Amino acid sequence: MQERTGIPTADREVAVRPTDPSLRDYPFLYMTGHGNVRFTADERLALRRYLLGGGFLHADDNYGLDESFREEIARIFPDRELAELPPEHPVFHSPYEFEDGLPKIHEHDGAPPQAFGIFHQGRLVVIYTYETDLGDGWEDPGVHEDPPEVREEALRMGVNIFVFAMTQAAS
Repeated sequence: MQERTGIPTADREVAVRPTDPSLRDYPFLYMTGHGNVRFTADERLALRRYLLGGGFLHADDNYGLDESFREEIARIFPDRELAELPPEHPVFHSPYEFEDGLPKIHEHDGAPPQAFGIFHQGRLVVIYTYETDLGDGWEDPGVHEDPPEVREEALRMGVNIFVFAMTQAAS
């Protein structure tokens, strides 16, 4: 990210839990997985406060996270619904152009890729990427054997999400 955007980032990933006192030191959270995600009541409350207080979460379904993620995000935001982001949404147009919206990186069952969001006071606080597996394109080349152009598409979409999250203004 730093190389492509000039935005200072950490050299290594840091794993944090929603109740970690240092959570607010990280303005951008990324989560992915194949199985169930479950938060405690305290974790749900902490994550909600973090997101409403200026934080951002990118959840990337890696085929198998969908049902549990949707249940948990509904518990965190019972007053909001995941809204599908149309191809016209700015996250798909800067700095890289994705005219058709979210790209398809890894094929599982022929379903189209979709991006959903949760908004607070006009600010996107959660983006949920579904049926794309962006993270597959970010792994070492030999892990999924994705061709360079697919890996580049995944990287570019990741840059778009990161830049949008770090620079958006509430409307």
